[in-house]
Amino acid sequence: PTSRASPSLIAAARRLLAAALLDDPLNHYFALLSQHCVPLFSLHFTHNYLFKNPTHNHQSFIEILSNEPNLHARYTARGEHAMLPEIPFSSFRVGSQFFILTRRHARLVVRDIKLWNKFRLPCLTEEPCYPEEHYFPTLLSMEDPNGCTGFTLTRVNWTGCWDGHPHLYTAPEVSPDLVRRLRQSNSTHLYLFARKFAPDCLQPLMGIADDGIFDNAGKRKLSFPLYYGFSLRAFNF
Repeated sequence: PTSRASPSLIAAARRLLAAALLDDPLNHYFALLSQHCVPLFSLHFTHNYLFKNPTHNHQSFIEILSNEPNLHARYTARGEHAMLPEIPFSSFRVGSQFFILTRRHARLVVRDIKLWNKFRLPCLTEEPCYPEEHYFPTLLSMEDPNGCTGFTLTRVNWTGCWDGHPHLYTAPEVSPDLVRRLRQSNSTHLYLFARKFAPDCLQPLMGIADDGIFDNAGKRKLSFPLYYGFSLRAFNF
């Protein structure tokens, strides 16, 4: 079983990546999502965006932040010097736990022992230290920063968040206009997925799928053979 703000989520993600690596040797990208995530584009569009993106060709789409509040408190949550010498504070990062990794980075995560042994240590403070938000961006930032975009492709709405949880979309909010708004970012990239959607969103999402998500324009523009694949993996969160 997994629980929020514990190393169990890291362990689960590592197992999912390991299984996906073995499942198909042609899988080049590995998307980690939750049961509350929904796609914002068709599979063809998503595939094309990943493999034919001239700006971020063969990079992992993972958020990597270094100047966030409470970063030092989370770094010392296992003890003031517990992360040393492997992880100095200057290398400690934070980011979304939902990401898309290249095959080489998925292999790097699965093979890692050094940083995993640090992040699996229990937190000693009353406030949770959310290891799942730090392990992956810290590892990839230390090992291959140029191979990462520094941003995620999963949109989250933090307006009105509570207890560390983002806004939860419900059925009355689902519409083609919502999907269009969730696709847009403040930068040049698009969001391919979004969270957090309640279970009652399933039926209205299916109702707008053909015209609002898997629209015909996207299908015409992005019809091409799938020479390489990517794997979608999810865990309960």
